[in-house]
Amino acid sequence: MHQQNQQLLDALAACVAACEHCATACLQEDHVKMMAACIALDRDCADICALTARFLARGSAHAQHLMRECAEICRLCGDECSQHQHEHCQACAAACRRCEEACRQAMAA
Repeated sequence: MHQQNQQLLDALAACVAACEHCATACLQEDHVKMMAACIALDRDCADICALTARFLARGSAHAQHLMRECAEICRLCGDECSQHQHEHCQACAAACRRCEEACRQAMAA
């Protein structure tokens, strides 16, 4: 597999894991209602990253379309998570930003 594709697949997998962990951890917070937007974006982000990875791995002609949407949702999720001081939110925001950048670089290549 092409090195750039592997780097993107790694970023996508890391983002899925970070988002899933963040959503689960947010559900354990004392004020879970305040975390509703974060949880929703975590779930959306994890799903689009997983789908993008599958399309990319099989060489789908539609992977480019998904990368664009993936970058957008990663940006939104990163913005939301960065507003919260929880360690899991900060780690998720960082993973989202790395994944967004990897998607944008892959689209530009």
